Amino acid sequence: MSLKMFHVVFVLCSLALTIGLSVWGFGNYQVSGRPVDLFYGIGSVISSVALVIYGWVFLKKLKHISFL
Repeated sequence: MSLKMFHVVFVLCSLALTIGLSVWGFGNYQVSGRPVDLFYGIGSVISSVALVIYGWVFLKKLKHISFL
């Protein structure tokens, strides 16, 4: 597996984890009403958006390099 493919897989796994954390944070906020859970949810959504932008820029920058 190339470094480019590993990087893409790592970013996708990180994106899945941040989306899961945001769902968990917002769900806990609805149940408990604690502000820290809302902070987790909002922070995770911001991180998810940043990861999508980062992944898009990364793929655009290295489009000439093969995935193999």
